[in-house]
Amino acid sequence: MTRDQRLILIIAILASFVAFLDGSVINVALPAIRDELGGGLSTQQWVVDAYLITLGSLILLAGSLSDVFGRIVILRIGLVAFGVVSLAIAVAPTAELVIVLRGVQGAAGALLVPSSLALIMSTFRGSAQAKAIGAWTAWTSAAFIVGPVVGGVFVDFLSWRLVFAINVLPIAVTLWMLVMLGHRDERTKNTRIDYLGAVLGIIGLGGPVFALIEQGNYGWGSPAVFVPLIVGLLSLVAFVLWQRRTPQPMLPLKLFRERNFSMGNIATIFIYGAMALGGFIVVVYLQEVAGYSATLAGLAFLPSSIGIILLSSFFGRLSGTYGPRLFMTVGPLLGGIGYLTFLTMQESVNYFTQVLPGVVLFSVGLSMTVAPLTSAILGAISARQAGIGSAVNNAVSRIAGLITIALIGVIVVGPLTVDNFHRAMIVTAALFFIGAFVSLVGIRNPVSTESNPSDAA
Repeated sequence: MTRDQRLILIIAILASFVAFLDGSVINVALPAIRDELGGGLSTQQWVVDAYLITLGSLILLAGSLSDVFGRIVILRIGLVAFGVVSLAIAVAPTAELVIVLRGVQGAAGALLVPSSLALIMSTFRGSAQAKAIGAWTAWTSAAFIVGPVVGGVFVDFLSWRLVFAINVLPIAVTLWMLVMLGHRDERTKNTRIDYLGAVLGIIGLGGPVFALIEQGNYGWGSPAVFVPLIVGLLSLVAFVLWQRRTPQPMLPLKLFRERNFSMGNIATIFIYGAMALGGFIVVVYLQEVAGYSATLAGLAFLPSSIGIILLSSFFGRLSGTYGPRLFMTVGPLLGGIGYLTFLTMQESVNYFTQVLPGVVLFSVGLSMTVAPLTSAILGAISARQAGIGSAVNNAVSRIAGLITIALIGVIVVGPLTVDNFHRAMIVTAALFFIGAFVSLVGIRNPVSTESNPSDAA
C-alpha cells in the first residue's frame, strides 16, 4: 500500500466514522438531554431520528453531488458543516433546537459517506479494494458500538454537550490530511442530480416517522398524525415510480434484480433495525430504570466493540471459503438469543449475570454477520457498481434504524418499565430471527462454495 493509498483509507474511515459515531453516541446522552432540556420519550426519539431521516434519505443524493462537484469538494463541505453544526448543538438552549440541528447534522453526515466510498473505489483495485472496503466497513460498524462508551464518559464526567463538541477534533485531523494528500478532484461528466427523488425520499420517510412517534401524543385519529402518514406513504410510492422512469436515479432499482443484493438488503433491514432498537432501549433502560451511570451504561456493550474488531476479519475469511449464507444465518440467531437473555433484567440489574452473557452472544453474532453480509451484497454486483451498491446498503441500514426507533412509541406504551423493556427485547430478538430466516432462504453462496457441506446448515 502506497503512502497516498494509506492516507486515503484513513481519511475515508475517519470521515465516515464521525458520521456513524454520532448516530450511536447520542443514545447514552438522551437521559441527560431530557434532564436539562426537558421532554419525554418522544423527544428522545426525535433527537435520534431527526439525524437518521436526513442521513438515510440524502446519502444516495450525496453520491451524485460528489460526482458532479468532486469527491474531495463534497467531503470538505460535509466535514466543515458537520463540525459547525456539532458546535451549535453543543450550545443549543432548547430540545427543539437540538432536534432541528440534528436534522441538519444528518444532512452533513450524508455528504461524508458516499464521498469516502468513492475515494476508496477510485484509489484501490482488485483484492486491495476488497480489503480497503472491509477495513472501512469494520471501523464504521464499530462506531455504533464505541459511541455509547464515549458518550457515557462525557455525560458522567464532563457534559453531554461535549459529545457533540468533540467532533471538531477528528474533523480537523481529516481536513488536515486532505491538505496533505493534495489530490486534484475528479468529476463525472453528464451526471444529473435527482433533486425530486431527494424531496420525495425525505417526505416519504419523515411523514410516517412523524406519525409513529407522535401517535402516542395525539392518537391515530388526529389529522396531525394520519395526514403526515398518508402523505409520506404516497411520497414513497411516488419515489419508487420516479426512480423507475428518471434516466439517472439516486436509487438504481435494477440493482435489486440481483438475488443476493436484494435479499441481503432485506436482511439488513431486520438486522440493523434490531441493532438500533436494542441499543437504544438497553442503554436508556440501564440508566433510567436500573440506575446505572451513563459511563457504565455505555460500557455495557464494550465487549461487542472488542469482538467486532477482533473477529470480523476472521469470519470474513471463513465467509470467503464457505460462502456468506451460513454466517448470515447463524450470526443473527446468536444476536437474537443474546437479546432474549436480557429478559432476566428487572429494576435491579446485575451486569455480570444479566447483561454480560447476552452482550457476548450478541458480539459473536454481530462479528459473524457484518463482513459476510457486506461480501454477499457487493459480491452480487460488478466492481463498477460497488460504490453505489455500498451506499445503498448504508442507506438501508440507517433507514432501518430510523423506522425501529420511530416504532418505540408503539412497542413501549407509556413510560419505560420492566414490562415494556421486556416487550422491546422480544421485538428486537424477533427482528434478528427474521433477518436470519431471510438469509437462510434468500442468500445463495457463490458457485465455488455452493457444494460445500457447511452450506447445508
